[in-house]
Amino acid sequence: MHTDTERCVRAVRSKDARFDGWFFTAVLTTRIYCRPSCPAVPPKVENMTFLPSAAACQQAGFRACKRCRPDSSPGSPEWNARADAVARAMRLIQDGVVDREGVPGLATRLGYSTRQVERQLNAELGAGPLALARAQRAQTARLLVETSELPMADVAFAAGFSSIRTFNDTVREVFALSPSELRERAAKAGRRPHAQPRVPGTISLRLPFRAPLNPDNLFGHLAATAVPGVEEWRDGAYRRTLRLPYGTGVAALIPQPDHIGCRLALTDLRDLTIAISRCRWMLDLDADPEAVDGQLRSDPLLAPLVDKAPGRRVPRTVDAAEFAVRAVLGQQVSTAAARTHAARLVSAYGEPVEDPQGGLTRLFPSPQALAGLDPESLALPRSRRTTLTTLVAALADGSLPLGIDSDWDAARARLSALPGFGPWTTEVIAMRALGDPDAFLPSDLGVRRAARRLGLPSTPSALTARAADWRPWRAYAVQYLWATDDHPVNHLPV
Repeated sequence: MHTDTERCVRAVRSKDARFDGWFFTAVLTTRIYCRPSCPAVPPKVENMTFLPSAAACQQAGFRACKRCRPDSSPGSPEWNARADAVARAMRLIQDGVVDREGVPGLATRLGYSTRQVERQLNAELGAGPLALARAQRAQTARLLVETSELPMADVAFAAGFSSIRTFNDTVREVFALSPSELRERAAKAGRRPHAQPRVPGTISLRLPFRAPLNPDNLFGHLAATAVPGVEEWRDGAYRRTLRLPYGTGVAALIPQPDHIGCRLALTDLRDLTIAISRCRWMLDLDADPEAVDGQLRSDPLLAPLVDKAPGRRVPRTVDAAEFAVRAVLGQQVSTAAARTHAARLVSAYGEPVEDPQGGLTRLFPSPQALAGLDPESLALPRSRRTTLTTLVAALADGSLPLGIDSDWDAARARLSALPGFGPWTTEVIAMRALGDPDAFLPSDLGVRRAARRLGLPSTPSALTARAADWRPWRAYAVQYLWATDDHPVNHLPV
């Protein structure tokens, strides 16, 4: 979008927050970059240039605006709506792959050479993978400086910097303030955590999103399907355990009118950026509800559902392999039965964790831990046992890679080749584990019931044909259709 100058100028002049994260305004006279909704007086058109990423702005010598804090805007929705190499690369960078494995590791995961990856990212984002990762480290550093009471050395470590000096230099270069000055400004502006209830041993922060956001189906679904020991709804928060690259963690996510409150307890601070990224991914916080709802409103039968409760998100997962296992356990059974089956696996194979603040006890077992399970111990039909053990074996040996970097079509083909994987299981994994915004479930019982009530075709083939006009947002259409049922997954827990 940053190449459409006229459209960008209109967004800046109207201070349209819908475009925050889509592009950044760099002011040639002040050498400052802003989000489109910056409250400052817009500069003259001839003094504005538009760039696709914060990293591109920083690489071009611009510093972040102190008023609108562009680094804290939601991420670009493009990276969650596309499955090409650039989008997959951005999801991996957000998940910390460059910091852990370097650019060669990123390229290997994508199946390209490092030169190809750098060329593609530079062409579309104006910055290479190292610059993009650096911008993310700076953003995490600012978040911790402003919203936590961690010592600066711990902030630098948690944000992924190799030294205190690099941390200090980067913060000064990007924000034109030292870390201590950032913290002082945050205290004066009321962004420090002492104004909020503090939980010992946790980091508290805010996760931004593009309004509107309807929390009912998002948190209702996560709470209603929560696996005991791994997930829970407690004191107005969805809480779950996390398996992370350097350790484990517990996340507590609290819906608020203008943000999602997030409390993280981590065994290793190096996992902070990854934990934030995975929580944002699970809650679909980088979605563009204006684009989604605008497209779905074009169908006169869907429009009343959208107008009644706009801003529905697709509840996802923090672990694609975990969700694939749970999808098989949930085949043709009730939500309660699926939770029971999953709880038995967790009790037998899940790794213990400590949770002083609640009732979480274990991580969901990894595919490697489940690879040795005895099929006869599963209270499932024999065919479902075969489906589960085949899936687990493929996940454990790497022949079925599932994750945020997956090619959606290739993953569907691999899943469909497994015994017991029909269209429903494959599509629900594509929707909630892989994040395909166009995944569709025309054979789902809830979707078909809703279709009949609304006067839509109710047979899978006819409904698929009608849903062609909902593309590329059919996964969101499913959320609106499901919401017509009076089921716990559609209500914010009390």
